[in-house]
Amino acid sequence: MASGEIIIREAREADLPALIAMFAADPLGGHGDTNDPEAYPDYISAFTTIAASSHQTLYVAEREGDVVGTFQMMITTSLNARGSSAMIIEAVQTRADMRGQGIGARMIEFAIAEAKGRGVRLVQLTSNAARKDAHRFYERLGFEPSHIGFKMALK
Repeated sequence: MASGEIIIREAREADLPALIAMFAADPLGGHGDTNDPEAYPDYISAFTTIAASSHQTLYVAEREGDVVGTFQMMITTSLNARGSSAMIIEAVQTRADMRGQGIGARMIEFAIAEAKGRGVRLVQLTSNAARKDAHRFYERLGFEPSHIGFKMALK
């Protein structure tokens, strides 16, 4: 196990190369992530949109100055459940060489604490159906598989 404290902080634009590399290296992601420099403006645009939003935040997990994980949190409010808010955790990724070292748990625990601090009624996330290890991980942290998700690719 690597030494060093895991620090969770808001992502900075300077973190983008490390984040892009993590997503591009994910064989199951299937999101078209790439280290191709021609795609960099797309990532900058997305980062700018996220950073400007008061309802979503992109975080990194850092150990000894290296970005070793990331996740994004979004708060949504709906009329059902008497107008309560929910937190959606998205794009959870731990660098492949750092998995199994508690980084993912630290990120999810941070997100849950943030949700509690904001008075959110529910924390939810989705996980690729092929990620059986991730499903066991989320269940160990107290999440329950409760819904079936549907997606429609538009481009």
